[in-house]
Amino acid sequence: MDGTITTELGVFPPDWRVDRFDSLFDVQQGRQVSKRNRIGENQRPFLRTKNVFWNRLDLADLDEMHFSEADELRLALKPDDLLICEGGDIGRTAIWGGALTRCYYQNHLHRARIRAPKTADARFVLFWLWYAFEFGNLYFGRGNVTTIPNLSQSKLCELPLAIPPLAEQRKIAGVLGLVQRAMEQQDRLIGLTTELKKTLLHQLFTQGLHGEPSKQTEIGPVPESWEVVPLGDIANLQSGGTPARDKHEYWTAGDIPWVKTGEIDYRIIQTTEEKITCEGLANSAAKVFPKGTLLIAMYGQGVTRGRVGLLGIDAATNQACSAIMPRHGQRVSTQFIYHYLEFHYEDLRQMGHGANQRNLNAALIKGFRISFPKSDEQARIVEALGVLDTKLTLHQSTHARLTDLFRTLLHQLMTAQIRVHALDLPELTSFAAKGVR
Repeated sequence: MDGTITTELGVFPPDWRVDRFDSLFDVQQGRQVSKRNRIGENQRPFLRTKNVFWNRLDLADLDEMHFSEADELRLALKPDDLLICEGGDIGRTAIWGGALTRCYYQNHLHRARIRAPKTADARFVLFWLWYAFEFGNLYFGRGNVTTIPNLSQSKLCELPLAIPPLAEQRKIAGVLGLVQRAMEQQDRLIGLTTELKKTLLHQLFTQGLHGEPSKQTEIGPVPESWEVVPLGDIANLQSGGTPARDKHEYWTAGDIPWVKTGEIDYRIIQTTEEKITCEGLANSAAKVFPKGTLLIAMYGQGVTRGRVGLLGIDAATNQACSAIMPRHGQRVSTQFIYHYLEFHYEDLRQMGHGANQRNLNAALIKGFRISFPKSDEQARIVEALGVLDTKLTLHQSTHARLTDLFRTLLHQLMTAQIRVHALDLPELTSFAAKGVR
């Protein structure tokens, strides 16, 4: 192909080059963590692999051990040093920014320092390694595969890097860094909104909206005017079913959404991974529940059991999901019960039973006691929590779009499918900036 060069890493523009890692970086491993090395008066903080994430260092939990004067001279970190994980998540890399005056690193981390500043940009190389290890699988099999997979110093030094001109490296790193910072901001906003909702749930379901005195009940303090009844007194429960897996006609080209417990996660369910056919529905215990139905996961792996969600579409469910449908005339809304069960997630989980897995069942759910106010207060509580749910959904959606953008740009820029000078940088900057706000 005219105007390109073919390398072991792929096809690149003629002004790119492929170099060994050690032709650009001096590589040094850290101090071994041992009982003997911990003894001494010169205790200094050091980084472990658990402190290193992709393009981020967590300095909140630093260990300490003794470092001699010679160790400190040898292992002193400087700004723009790369810290690369030898084991665990092999190749995971962050940059030292000089946050601490004295900080060192253990032997399961490689410190890589640019030999000549005009040859490579540390941030570009970090993103290159991120692409090569996590997305491009360019270095598959290059780690030492023993009892514990690891990236030895000699293997790291041999790694080939595709390097564009320095100015292009810096622009690429700038674009990717901008998008990543926007992603991190959305992560923070998601965390803050989640914590705010937890606080509001507790306040609303223990104190209500009117500041009235509380009363002690078997489920704890609730506002004095609220009723407390078993859920089975105000709602019906129905479970779903699974069409036979060996009947392809029950699954192939199906158009009926079919919900599994893993898809119940405190959100409105708009799509499902699997769909069943009308024949599968007719020949199983599955049934279609209408849009707006409240679902609860009766059992499932990890944190799934006890989670609730709302159907945003008409859909069938498997037998591990139960539909909760308030009875007419009971004056308790589906959305209120949804938020109430969200607040009592841990209490629901504690009711589960079983020798190998603590499962819920219909009898337990029907017996679970729920407190509720009059309908007007219910509506205002649902409205208040709905505002936070809308905000949370917006941040999650923005984070997902930024993540897709980051991965696309990382792949295309590192393979030179697009050149950074061909990007619409003002538009990209504007989009990423919205994610930061």
